Amino acid sequence: PTPPRAVFQPSRLGVFVLMALAVFAIPFAFGAPFFWVIYLIPIGILVWILRARTVADQDSVTVRRILRTRRVPWSEISSLRLRPSTRSRATRVSAVLTDGGELALPAVHIRDLPQLAAVSGGRLPDPAGE
Repeated sequence: PTPPRAVFQPSRLGVFVLMALAVFAIPFAFGAPFFWVIYLIPIGILVWILRARTVADQDSVTVRRILRTRRVPWSEISSLRLRPSTRSRATRVSAVLTDGGELALPAVHIRDLPQLAAVSGGRLPDPAGE
C-alpha cells in the first residue's frame, strides 16, 4: 500500500538550542549599543526551522522555504541527485527535473529515500530494493 503523504522537516529540537543561545547571548547583546542585532541570527534560524519542509504526496512534491513554496508534479521529476554537503558530513538530496533543473529538497536525508520512493507510487525507484 502506498502511504498517502510524507512530511520531511528539520528537527524541532533546534528550537531548544536557539533558546539556550538567546539566553547565553544576553550579556553580549546588551553590552554595547546595537549589539542586540545578534538576536536576528537565532530568529532567522528559528523561522527556517518552523517554515522549511518537503511534503510528498501521491501527486506531487511541495518544497517550502522561508519566502516561497514550489509544487512540482511527479511527472516533472526524472530522478534524485545525492551530493555531499559542504558544511557537514550529511548528504544533500535534490530532485532532478525533466527540464534539466534541480530542486533541493530541504530536510530529506538518505535514510528517507525508501519512504519518498513509497509515496511516489513507483515513480522513483526504491534505493533499498524493497
